[in-house]
Amino acid sequence: MRTILILLRKEFIMIFRDRTMLPIIFVMPLLQLLILVNAATFDMKNIKMFIIDKDHSATSLRLQNKFSGSPFFRIEDQSMNVEGGHNSLLKGNADVVLHLENGFEHDLMTEKQTKAQLLVNGINSRTAGLINAYTSNVIADFNKNVIIDNLHLKGDQMLQVNISSSFWFNPSLNYKNYMVPGILVILVTIIGMFLTALNIVREKELGTIEQINVTPIKKHQFVIGKLFPFWLIALFELAFGLTLGKLMFDIPIEGSLLVLFSFAAIYLLVILALGLFISVSAKTQQQVMFVTFFFMLVFILMSGLFTPENSMPIWAQRANAINPLAYFMRVNRMVLLKGSGFADIANEFISISVFALVSLSLAIWRYRKTK
Repeated sequence: MRTILILLRKEFIMIFRDRTMLPIIFVMPLLQLLILVNAATFDMKNIKMFIIDKDHSATSLRLQNKFSGSPFFRIEDQSMNVEGGHNSLLKGNADVVLHLENGFEHDLMTEKQTKAQLLVNGINSRTAGLINAYTSNVIADFNKNVIIDNLHLKGDQMLQVNISSSFWFNPSLNYKNYMVPGILVILVTIIGMFLTALNIVREKELGTIEQINVTPIKKHQFVIGKLFPFWLIALFELAFGLTLGKLMFDIPIEGSLLVLFSFAAIYLLVILALGLFISVSAKTQQQVMFVTFFFMLVFILMSGLFTPENSMPIWAQRANAINPLAYFMRVNRMVLLKGSGFADIANEFISISVFALVSLSLAIWRYRKTK
């Protein structure tokens, strides 16, 4: 035990002497939350609209006012020329073009139907789908008002079905409540894997690892001395990130923090062991950075940070069974937003515990100590 304590003291001294590590530990969480949470969002606001109005009637103007009065749309320009709308889409000056043909009002009043064309920039399919949904809702509301006016009825006199919707777990549909837990997972993972991986290989480059190898320190003592400091730092980062998320973004914390930190503690054993495995296998910090970046990129893209797992192909969902980030991403959101307990995430607990056992065994096996 005394040997482990000495190793821990030595590791903490090295960490706090390293000027490159301190900004990663204390500055990166703040910048990551402030920048990524505000930038990584699919909330649609200020949709740029170009209007081609060939009718110039009171009804077409009324429809335009519906869009200009919406907080989601911003009318950039209007024209009588179709080419103007197409060019605006090509240059990126408009996200959607509303085309109203001549006779828009006449057809609506005489034939009880008319046509309006929507041209949506479909480069980003998710954004295009949201724009189409928002635009269709505005037109549907306009259509409802036209029907009421033509029947000369007040809104409460018209027989209709009123739909009242409520959303569980994120009633305000605030996208930041969805993103902050995901960003925290990435933050803790980077701190754990990246710093652990750099730690040993830096000692290889400095030559101090040879001094440790000729001592009577056992393998498990060495591994504990290397992993435990970063395990504590990563848990601190999670607590620090949750505090910042609550203060800056008022994210909900519905579940038990004990459940969350218990899962995080086991998850970090997996990540730290992977970092250790990479570190003892590499010879330079450059190799470590490339290998770590490769694994992190794959894990993050398949973790469900931006794309729900159910939207992935079947083969990707099956491959995700060995992605530790996907488990922590799911558990973090379930605990914070849903208030899930131990029983609700029992399968994830079992899976991540198996991962921890396997990854730690591989890391200890891979480290070859010479006396």
